[in-house]
Amino acid sequence: MADIERIALFIDGANLYATAKSLGFDIDYKRLLREFQGKGRLIRAFYYTALIEDQEYSSIRPLIDWLDYNGYAVVTKPTKEFVDSLGRRKVKGNMDIELAVDAMEMAEHIDHMVLFSGDGDFRSLVEAVQRKGVRVSVISTITTQPPMIADELRRQADEFIDLIHLVSKIGRDPGERAARMERYQERPRQMAAPAPAGHEDEEE
Repeated sequence: MADIERIALFIDGANLYATAKSLGFDIDYKRLLREFQGKGRLIRAFYYTALIEDQEYSSIRPLIDWLDYNGYAVVTKPTKEFVDSLGRRKVKGNMDIELAVDAMEMAEHIDHMVLFSGDGDFRSLVEAVQRKGVRVSVISTITTQPPMIADELRRQADEFIDLIHLVSKIGRDPGERAARMERYQERPRQMAAPAPAGHEDEEE
């Protein structure tokens, strides 16, 4: 192909995490980046997630730091806490607007948008980006009960890719964590240094 396709990834972090968990695997973000770098010219890989600010330690923080230093454009914002009509405390951390604004701004610089989300709220965004001449692939899954992707989003996309078909390409080796734990147990007298911030703990 004479023209190399310009690609941008838009990852709804919480949604992708929930989808991968429902399929029983962990995402290897280094492999994910490599997979799409091999498909064209990867212009940008955005990762969106909300952070609980007042927590002393967030389990997502090591992943965020790793992504930030390893080729991802990480977009975060603090979660908002509120009380619903029944008096229950709820935490809200919706990143839809941030993702939509970035996608519209990037549309003129790319040929192909890859959206990692099943959120039906993105249907109108996908349609708007398509009107600018950009091809849109949506990655989620229909293999769970209920499916993780909204039907209207799947219908709007130019291409729907089921995440289950990418497990062998972007999934983390299940033996990796077990091997690391064994290494730590073999040296009990040494002070356990924290694992390098990487793609090992994608938990939200």
